[in-house]
Amino acid sequence: MSSAEELRRRTRELLAAHPPASTDRLEFLRARFDAGLAWVHYPEGLGGLGAPRSLQAVVDAELEAAGAPDNDPRRIGIGLGMAAPTILKYGTEEQKQRFLRPLWVGEEVWCQLFSEPGAGSDLAALRTRAVREGDEWVVTGQKVWTSSAHVARWAILIARTDPDVPKHRGITYFVCDMTDPGVEVRPLRQITGEAEFNEVFLTDVRIPDSRRLGEVGDGWKVAQTTLNNERVAIGGMRLPREGGMIGPVSKTWRERPELRTHDLHQRLLKLWVESEVSRLTAERLRQQLVAGQPGPEGAGMKLAFARLNQEISGLEVELLGEEGLLYDDWTMRRPELVDFTGREAGYRYLRSKGNSIEGGTTEVLLNIVAERVLGLPAEPRTDKDVAWKDLAR
Repeated sequence: MSSAEELRRRTRELLAAHPPASTDRLEFLRARFDAGLAWVHYPEGLGGLGAPRSLQAVVDAELEAAGAPDNDPRRIGIGLGMAAPTILKYGTEEQKQRFLRPLWVGEEVWCQLFSEPGAGSDLAALRTRAVREGDEWVVTGQKVWTSSAHVARWAILIARTDPDVPKHRGITYFVCDMTDPGVEVRPLRQITGEAEFNEVFLTDVRIPDSRRLGEVGDGWKVAQTTLNNERVAIGGMRLPREGGMIGPVSKTWRERPELRTHDLHQRLLKLWVESEVSRLTAERLRQQLVAGQPGPEGAGMKLAFARLNQEISGLEVELLGEEGLLYDDWTMRRPELVDFTGREAGYRYLRSKGNSIEGGTTEVLLNIVAERVLGLPAEPRTDKDVAWKDLAR
């Protein structure tokens, strides 16, 4: 177990051996991973030192002060926030050694092949099939709303391996090679004009059994680790005061007094306070993670994130009036990541509409909070004990 002073010493040794000003960026990041300073709470040999998660801030502060490069976490957020914790919990030692280092340094981008055209909110109803042939699985199906699929090297994938049992029990979790010739990625153009999302077609994709995570049929349990981490990654991201959506509208309010009205002032104050409460609650949630894996509480944070983004961006458009409707780039683009705050108010307003769908729809997350956080009675389910093959479609 490392102390704060021990981590400072290790960080300074890393900086002395690999001066950021004269060391190649990728070389520095690899050296940081090998020194156990990537994510200090991970085990030794896997980018960490088995230290408390809270001590990561000690390392990050030392490296930032020295001008060291980071791993561009927004670009590789799916790998960091979803794939890595799932691989750490359910992966074999060989899988951890193969995937975690290139994932963390950003050499390999990841995407998530979960949702399907008929299985979004009801994810367990998925139809993509995986049939075993010897030491391989042959996968056929379609996935949708896949962020970064057009730049990803690997994907976390869930597929149905047993249609004869209820839908939650016949699913298995795999790591899919996105360069396989059976994988086809097509862009999905959004209301913003971008194609940040994709649909992915899988045709006889052969996945070695060595790239299965967890036991056969345990895919739903494994996926819960991914989904709980995803909601924390989306709704519980670390932000400074006035970080996120509230920042641009607050800046406009201060710099453009001619736009102010009493009604808008009251609404802005309310949203500013709610944003600050949400930011501090997210910090508390991250501190709770020190004690273990994220639970259903992340669903509440993701709900707050979506609602606030939509209300704040709507207020910003009203504040700017006709100017708020301007949007300077409707061309078809395929960005690697989304910039919520670096573009026009019109873009933020349109893009925020997707926040209530991605990472779990608002309706599903409300059920999760009700049942798993508040302990309210579960909604009646008529399909709980029905084999997937017998469900109406």
